[in-house]
Amino acid sequence: MKTRSQTAPKPLKTVAMAPRPSSPKRKPRPKPAGKGDPRAPKKPPTAFFYFMEDFRKIYKQEKPSVKSMQEIGKACGEKWNTMAFEEKVKYYDIATEKRAEFEKAMIEYNKKKESGEMSEESDYDELIS
Repeated sequence: MKTRSQTAPKPLKTVAMAPRPSSPKRKPRPKPAGKGDPRAPKKPPTAFFYFMEDFRKIYKQEKPSVKSMQEIGKACGEKWNTMAFEEKVKYYDIATEKRAEFEKAMIEYNKKKESGEMSEESDYDELIS
């Protein structure tokens, strides 16, 4: 009697499969947009990032030996999570002001874009001069 390893392998049967029907429940994912328009206003940072800016300066003065951004970021996050809302208000106010400025800039940018003032030729002329 031959064992399985001693016999020649049998060829596999291939079966043609029907295409899978698309599920009506799933919505197609939107394709990721490109980098966007480099002329568009940049989104402002959140309140946490304004806090982080101040915290880094203080932390580096208190602990100059710490150079790792990971350690500084971790300490910053812990401090932010333990802060009372009253302490955070200062940073929320700054972020709100910057957000309002950004929204005004976006409205102006969109108006220029719709009116055709932001054509590629005019941008090229601005870059040269």
